[in-house]
Amino acid sequence: MSAFRSLWGMPILLGVLTAVGLVAGLLGDGWWDVAAVICLGIPVAVGAWHIGKPR
Repeated sequence: MSAFRSLWGMPILLGVLTAVGLVAGLLGDGWWDVAAVICLGIPVAVGAWHIGKPR
């Protein structure tokens, strides 16, 4: 695995999920709202997991 991918892979993925979730929430209705909740919930869940894990 390259150093770039191991360092920046997860932040880029979380950023893309956030952007997709925001666009889906603004532009769509119905299933787009479900996709927005999922895409925006994943970064929140990852952050909460990192805050809650023991040191």
